[in-house]
Amino acid sequence: MTTIGNYIAGSYVAGTSSRTVPVMNPATGDSEKDVALSTAKEVNVAVAAAKEAWPAWSKTPALRRARILDKFKNILWERGEELAAILSSEHGKTQDDALGEVTRGLEVVEFAIGAPHFLKGEFSENVGSSVDSHNIRQSLGVCAGITPFNFPAMVPMWMFPIALATGNTFILKPSERVPSSALKMAEWLTEAGLPDGVFNVVQGDKEAVDALLANPDVKAISFVGSTPVAKYIYETGTSNGKRVQALGGAKNHAIIMPDADLDMAADALMGAAYGSAGERCMAISVAVPVTDAVADALIAKLVPKINALKIGPSTDKASEMGPLVTAQHLAKVSGYIDAGEAEGAKVVVDGRSFKQDKQGFENGYYIGGTLLDNVTTDMSVWTDEIFGPVLSIVRRNSYQDALDVVHKHDFANGTAIFTRDGDTARNFSQDVEVGMIGINIPIPVPMAYHSFGGWKSSIFGDHHMHGMEGVRFYTRIKTTTSRWPSGQRTEPEFSMPTLG
Repeated sequence: MTTIGNYIAGSYVAGTSSRTVPVMNPATGDSEKDVALSTAKEVNVAVAAAKEAWPAWSKTPALRRARILDKFKNILWERGEELAAILSSEHGKTQDDALGEVTRGLEVVEFAIGAPHFLKGEFSENVGSSVDSHNIRQSLGVCAGITPFNFPAMVPMWMFPIALATGNTFILKPSERVPSSALKMAEWLTEAGLPDGVFNVVQGDKEAVDALLANPDVKAISFVGSTPVAKYIYETGTSNGKRVQALGGAKNHAIIMPDADLDMAADALMGAAYGSAGERCMAISVAVPVTDAVADALIAKLVPKINALKIGPSTDKASEMGPLVTAQHLAKVSGYIDAGEAEGAKVVVDGRSFKQDKQGFENGYYIGGTLLDNVTTDMSVWTDEIFGPVLSIVRRNSYQDALDVVHKHDFANGTAIFTRDGDTARNFSQDVEVGMIGINIPIPVPMAYHSFGGWKSSIFGDHHMHGMEGVRFYTRIKTTTSRWPSGQRTEPEFSMPTLG
C-alpha cells in the first residue's frame, strides 16, 4: 500500500510518523493508500523551510512572482482533468463537478496574477512643509492554510495564490481524507518555477493543526471547515498573536415567492441541494416556499426530478451525484433523516432506500436524494448542518415570516430568493443578514475578484477570502513620512507635530 507524505522545500518527503490513516475511495469503499499524519516536529521543519525562503521571495519583484503564477495557471488549464480525476477518486464527486471546482480555483490564480497592480501604494506630496508621505503593502511572512475535504483543490486556491503573489511563503495542511490534490499542486508550482520552500504541504490531523497554531514563525492562518473547529482555530491562533480568517458552517435557505418561476426554482434547487451530494458550504439545504400552494407546487416539481437522479461513481460520465466521503458521514446523514422523521417531518423522498447496483461499487458510500416536508425550526434537520443531499421544506405564509426563518439561524453564509418582483428582491438583498446573496441564483459564490465569506457563526475574523479582502488579509500597510535636508535650519519641536 502506498503511503502519502509531505512536500517540503521543493521535494516529496516521506512521513516519519507511525500514525497513518487509510485514504478511502468513496465510490468503492476500498483503500489502496494511506497517509502519514505529521508530527509537530515535521510541521516545524516545513515552517523552518518556509521561513528561510521568505526573505528572498518577499523581495522578488511582484511581476516575477506573477509570472510564476501565470505558468502555474497554464499548467492548470492544460492538466485540469488530471487534477479533477485525483480529487474525484478521494472525494467521490462527479468528474464534471470536480473539473468545475478546478476551474473556480484557477480563477483565483488569474486574479492573483494581478499582484503588481493591487500592491500599488498611495503617495501624498507636501503633507507638511517639504514633507511627503507614502504607504506600501508588504507581506506577513509564513502563512498557513487548513482546508476541508469537500474542495481539495478550490479552497486551497482561495488562499495560496494570493498569499504567494503578495510575497508570503505558505504551508498547506489539507484534509487527511483527500491528501493527494495538494501534492499535485505543489509539484506543478515547482515546475512553474516557484523557489524551494515557498510552498509546502504537510499532511496530518489535529496534532499538525496545533503545531501550526503554536509555532511563532507562522504569522497568519486561513481555515475553512466546521464552526466549532473554526472558532477553536480563531481563538487559539489569535491568542498566539496570529492573524486568522476562519470560515465555518452554513445552513443556506432559499425563499420561493408566489410569483417565482417555479420551473427555474426547482431546477436550481436540484443542483444546489444535491450537487456534490450536498457536501458544499454553499449548498441550499432549506427551501422556504411562501404559502402552502407554492410549497405543494414546488414539491410536485421536485419529486420526479429527485427520483430520477443518476447516482454513481465519478468514472461514470452519466453520474449526476456521487457518494458521500466516508462510511461515517453516510451514517451521520442517514441519522439526521431518522431524527427528522422521528421529530415529525414528512419524508417525501427517502434517500435511505437507495442501493448502488453497479458492479464493483456496491460497497460505496451512496445515499439517494432526500426531501423532507413540514420541517420546523426546532428540528435538528433545520438547526444542524447536515452536509448531505437532504433538502428540507419549511413552509411560511408571508415574505416577512420567511425572512425571519433565515434570521433565526446562527449560520449566515449564503441565501437566495426566487422572485420576479424587483422591489422584493431589492428589499431582500438590503435587509437579509447573510454574507452572500443570490437573486434567482441558488449558489451565489462570488467570482475571484470579489470576496467569499458569511456572517454570524459562519465566520471568525475580519477578512473574507480572495478578492481584495484576500490581499488585505495577506499584507500589512507600512507608511513612511519623509523630509530631505534642504539647507534650511530647523528648530527642535517639543509639542505634538502638526505637519499641515
